[in-house]
Amino acid sequence: MIRILLAEDQAVIRGALTALLGLEPDLEVVAAVESGAAAVASAAVELPDVAVLDIDMPGELDGLEAAARIGARVPSCRTLMLTGHGKPAHLKRALAARVGGFMLKTAPPEELAEAIRDVAAGKRVLDPSLAVTAWDLADNPLTPREADVLRLVADGLDAPDIAARLHLTAGTVRNYLTAIVTKLNARNRTDAVRLATEAGWI
Repeated sequence: MIRILLAEDQAVIRGALTALLGLEPDLEVVAAVESGAAAVASAAVELPDVAVLDIDMPGELDGLEAAARIGARVPSCRTLMLTGHGKPAHLKRALAARVGGFMLKTAPPEELAEAIRDVAAGKRVLDPSLAVTAWDLADNPLTPREADVLRLVADGLDAPDIAARLHLTAGTVRNYLTAIVTKLNARNRTDAVRLATEAGWI
């Protein structure tokens, strides 16, 4: 029997998934919780084989952060992430975090059940509809310093403020911003922030 911890903030979806997985003869949902923090706490008590986590949960712990903490506390527990949409940034974070699997919530129940079995067996699973997105994920063209500058732009800071924060001259910051806009083929700084955020680079 594969013991499952389910974390999903929407009660209707959580209840439906619990019921559907409960129909499988080899799967048992031992805990169904509504937040990342509750998932971490439940994992320490229930010691599940697989944690099925919604990637977008409210509170300070999203699904990926909860997965990391569960992995640290219960190394034997593997994780399968669920999402309503395959954002490149989410997928990139999930792949970097080496979670066991990444599935869309729209996947048929039998595919989700099979994904749980595969993850429990130590395989890595990727929803077929996300495979092209994963393949197309480009390497980050930004240097670490350029990413720092662009994060501060995203926070609403202008060049002099960024310069003061990073101990650079305003001219150096402007040079970084020009390089960033050019590398990302962006229209302007705002567009560069959008592109880098969507790609998961900042």
